[in-house]
Amino acid sequence: MSTTLVALILVPLTVLIAFHQRSRSSIRHVRGPPSPSWFYGHMRQLTLAPTYGYFEFQWLKAFGPVYRFKGCFGQNRLMVSDPVAFQYIFNSPHFALSPTTQNTVALVFGEGNLMGIRAGKLHKRLRNEFNAAFTAAAVRGYFPIFEKVAQAISQELEAKSSAAEELQEVIDVVPLLNAVTLGAIAEAALGCTAEDLGSEYVAANAEIMAAASNQSPLQLLADALLALLPSSVLRLFLLLPTKTLNAARKSNTLARSIGSRVIGRKEELMKSGVDVRTDVFGGLLDPERTETRLTREEIITQTPIVMVAGQETTTNTLSFALWELAKNPALQDSLRAEIHQLSNGGNFAYDKMPLLNAFIKEALRFYPSEAFTERMVTRDTVLPLSESITTSTGEEVKQIPLQEGQVVVVGVASYQRIQSRWGEDAHEFRPSRWLEGSIAKGDAVGPYANLLSFLGGPHTCLGWRFAIMEMQVVLCELVGKFSFSLSEEHPIRVGIANTLQPTMRDGGKGVPLKVTRVL
Repeated sequence: MSTTLVALILVPLTVLIAFHQRSRSSIRHVRGPPSPSWFYGHMRQLTLAPTYGYFEFQWLKAFGPVYRFKGCFGQNRLMVSDPVAFQYIFNSPHFALSPTTQNTVALVFGEGNLMGIRAGKLHKRLRNEFNAAFTAAAVRGYFPIFEKVAQAISQELEAKSSAAEELQEVIDVVPLLNAVTLGAIAEAALGCTAEDLGSEYVAANAEIMAAASNQSPLQLLADALLALLPSSVLRLFLLLPTKTLNAARKSNTLARSIGSRVIGRKEELMKSGVDVRTDVFGGLLDPERTETRLTREEIITQTPIVMVAGQETTTNTLSFALWELAKNPALQDSLRAEIHQLSNGGNFAYDKMPLLNAFIKEALRFYPSEAFTERMVTRDTVLPLSESITTSTGEEVKQIPLQEGQVVVVGVASYQRIQSRWGEDAHEFRPSRWLEGSIAKGDAVGPYANLLSFLGGPHTCLGWRFAIMEMQVVLCELVGKFSFSLSEEHPIRVGIANTLQPTMRDGGKGVPLKVTRVL
């Protein structure tokens, strides 16, 4: 959004904020850090810190897993990293995506997509149908696809590493990992190769990924202001011809066109008696699913969200994983030794690779793609907690009343740094914690290893098993054949835009590493 546009709406909307804000918030006695700014609140510290979590983890230590902080324009927000509160938030009908998020999701992914529909009969049908495509058995069927795309990128990396060694250059592994994840989701979901998607879609996809990787102080204010607009007015703003919005619309249109083309081809094959149930969309067309079967349009509508959700998050996790291995050569050598030892002619029993799985769990714990996610209270309710907190008045409380309209921030990254659960060294990347049995038992939150990286409840990430197996295959292929080491000239920090991502000195997303062939 342009600076001029923000300026035009800033003054009148700031007045509206002051007029509409409640003078007495139900969370006013919850303790929290003092606000450094009325305009930005704590949002610059939360999202624009030198390294993500620099301030947030200090607040966690000072105030515990539940505290109050300020959004832009003095808005009271509640940060929550309590497992009992998570269970309530994820399973209660009284928490929803904010109107801004809902409208943005509709713009980027289209109306009627899995992420945007949070309840009702269509939500249930969509979840039921897509759940069948991502069961443990179904995901095992995608293994040849993961293996194929991993080997292809391994060959590309070999060519690049040979040239880079001669020129003493580094290789940014992020574009390569993007190609892996895009290829995997294209074949597993649509039954086509990344090349079949067309260069125009690949370019638009890269553009929207780049746009989503940027964050700025002005963007924080714009997002906060847009959140105050009525939904009908907000939709008009989202029609503006800005570069980012144009990229989002183009990516959505192209993805839907691809989905329509894929479905049409599968329908023709079905008429010829060909079994197309070898990928996600083919399974959704199964004529035996008469009661819950999705319509043609409903399937096509899911194409944009399936393509993006199956790509960016896994790319980020794998990028951080290779970065950690480059920082710890001993860990990398141990993982490579396990890969070589348990390789049976190139066939791996991934569930029997303890260090590999501990490493993946630690990568998901330390670098959750969604560091935090917001929910808005849709009606007055009471939030239960697993442990009492002390308010600013000295009162001990184990539940917090929440008013309609209150923004609650689910602190995924903070939860996964709580020392009482993960150990005194929770702020260290140490995969061996998963092998020692030292992680405290507690209330279950997510679907995998008690982590919240895939969220939880009815809106748990459908593709979590898909992501785990994809990471297992890619890491075995790459770490088994290549050595990764740091480049002092290319420092990396942990940044955040829509997702947690490795950020280079120039602010761009990337992980430049020295790569050497070892096998």
